[in-house]
Amino acid sequence: KMASTGEASAAKYGVEIVNDGVVLDSGTNATVLCCECGVPMVWNPSSMCANCIRTRVDITEEISKTVALQWCKACGRYLNPPKNWIACQLESKELLSVCLKKVKGLGKVKLVDAAFLWTEPHSRRLKVKLTIQKEVFSGVILQQAFPVEFIVQSFQCANCHRVAADNTWTAVVQVRQKVDHKRTFYLLEQLILKHRVHTQTSNVKEAPDGLDFYFHNRHHANKFQEFLLNAVPSRCKAISERVLGEDLRNNSVTAKYSHSVELAPICKDDLICLHPRQHAATGGVGPLVLCTGITQSLRIIDPVTMKGGDLRADVFFRTPVPTLLNLKQAIQYTVIDCELTGVTYGRWAQADLTLARSRDLGSNDEQFRSLTHLGYLLQAGDVVLGYDLTSAVFNEAHLESWPRLQPPEVIVIKKINPDKPLRSRKWKLRSLIREEEDGAYTSIHKGTSGDYESFLADVETDPELRQRLNVYKDPALFRVGPDGAPVAAARDGGEEGGDGDGDGEPRLEEMLDDLVLG
Repeated sequence: KMASTGEASAAKYGVEIVNDGVVLDSGTNATVLCCECGVPMVWNPSSMCANCIRTRVDITEEISKTVALQWCKACGRYLNPPKNWIACQLESKELLSVCLKKVKGLGKVKLVDAAFLWTEPHSRRLKVKLTIQKEVFSGVILQQAFPVEFIVQSFQCANCHRVAADNTWTAVVQVRQKVDHKRTFYLLEQLILKHRVHTQTSNVKEAPDGLDFYFHNRHHANKFQEFLLNAVPSRCKAISERVLGEDLRNNSVTAKYSHSVELAPICKDDLICLHPRQHAATGGVGPLVLCTGITQSLRIIDPVTMKGGDLRADVFFRTPVPTLLNLKQAIQYTVIDCELTGVTYGRWAQADLTLARSRDLGSNDEQFRSLTHLGYLLQAGDVVLGYDLTSAVFNEAHLESWPRLQPPEVIVIKKINPDKPLRSRKWKLRSLIREEEDGAYTSIHKGTSGDYESFLADVETDPELRQRLNVYKDPALFRVGPDGAPVAAARDGGEEGGDGDGDGEPRLEEMLDDLVLG
């Protein structure tokens, strides 16, 4: 307010600020004698020369000249008052902002300029040159430049203190799925990365049945749990608390919290037999249904009746049912004949198929009849994966609720192309757990099982699934064209990849640049 008042007074008296910091009158060239020393000078409202104003007034007396700056030696971050710790480079704008917040008395003057002065990097000293203005007399504005020294003091931030005390987390979210494959976890991993809900985690560890997410704040763990419940069919089983210490004087407790989240043991392409209550909740679908997708609920369809729907997580966990058959138990069939029946459901169309086991071709003439929902995709000569219910081994107790059920001979899952040549994909997916040694994204589950390759094949062939994920360009398989645009480099065999060479492959406009900032 004082600075703005001084500027108004300066405009009233027609004054201006000169380089030596003294306000002079620009309205007249008449000279008068200084009231202090008698030196001739150009008139100004204070009737004093520049030297006398400097000797009588010091506008920097209320501003601290030496300030302590807290710096964490372990992580290299600076304390940004009151409690935040931020990473700053030397002589950066961020560090200058932190330094100015530590200087007391700047609120009473007008800050004109601030800049770093050079100091020895190992001196543990920072110097900032400040230029300020302040009204000292009626209509007189004084400008002065002076240095402020910051002493860098070693400190320990809260996060590093937890690491040193082996107390690196306050809450943990344990995500588990009791199945022998991890394809649902691969989908969940990509959803977490796309929505960036993992940014508040302090650590992520793999477990035999899932993942553990550690957080410094319980509030962040609660938000992460809510995301899981809304992303995939799951339920929160329990929340446990372990008290580490208590302060009766301040009425506070130090504790660790564990959240247990269980995913539905159903994955895409699994065959399940619905419970009668689930059958009624879905509008009479099934009871023998195929899972066609995983969203917030389970997408199911009955290929025989062409009825489908969504099985909500709460409905499923009231009367949970296990999987009858999964993708590892499927066998290859060759389509001998395909005839559409005219019945459709959404993007699916029913077809009457005549099938034969691919391994039996040329040895016997055994054929099977089956109704499938993949009528738009199949034709004679195609190879499909299906469940052979005539020789499949599963627990018949799961079918006791349906004594009159007559299962079909074969249930077709999806179309495959076994003769497709193996080529390097020009796209890739990121991972939550990163191997720092060579910069590659790895996982103990992905390296030992073919489930991850099956998940990548689903991403490659399913456009709807790709819309929910972030697909990145593989820099090793792209080059810059003459016009500066990225072009897929030559594949195995010498041919150059275009925008989605195979059926359903991701196009170039669907891919993101694999750029990591910070």
